[in-house]
Amino acid sequence: MIPYRSEKQKMLAGDLYSASDPELQHDMAQCAQWLARYNNRNGSLPERLGAVGENACIRPPFHCDYGYNIFLGDNVFLNFNCIVLDVVPIRIGDGAQIGPGVQILSADHPRDPALRQKMLEFGRPITIGRNVWIGGGTIILPGITIGDNAIIGAGSVVTHDVAADATVAGNPARPLHTGLHSRQIT
Repeated sequence: MIPYRSEKQKMLAGDLYSASDPELQHDMAQCAQWLARYNNRNGSLPERLGAVGENACIRPPFHCDYGYNIFLGDNVFLNFNCIVLDVVPIRIGDGAQIGPGVQILSADHPRDPALRQKMLEFGRPITIGRNVWIGGGTIILPGITIGDNAIIGAGSVVTHDVAADATVAGNPARPLHTGLHSRQIT
């Protein structure tokens, strides 16, 4: 016999779930209240996010689903107008810099139209490594891992994992061989 699991437990496990579940609707309403305070500079990151490292900064306006699935390392910076759909964990490593208007989207939908018609969805975790630089307007799709020190060009759509130290850009994002990582700033 399969034990009962709430829609929230299914969501957090990355399984199909109904976002219209009353418990999840309540969680989203609480998040919306926090976002209203935060975006008006009357709230703090630690009161809602899963973890907030030292000197982490998110410039408002900021938008997310739940907040409690977002884990920020030390010195993480998200510029204005970022959207983080956090139905499952999203981990952002120390020193990551994320440009304005970036969308980090862990929420996904079934490919089967009959399941979509039932309003079911699921999530796939996203991990962004240490010292990653993500240019403005980038979209990161569900289930992506971006390795340490990677650079994502502005306006990119990241559809596949990005290796550590790689520079990618475009739609879909593809590796660039420009030697940008090897340049020293003097």
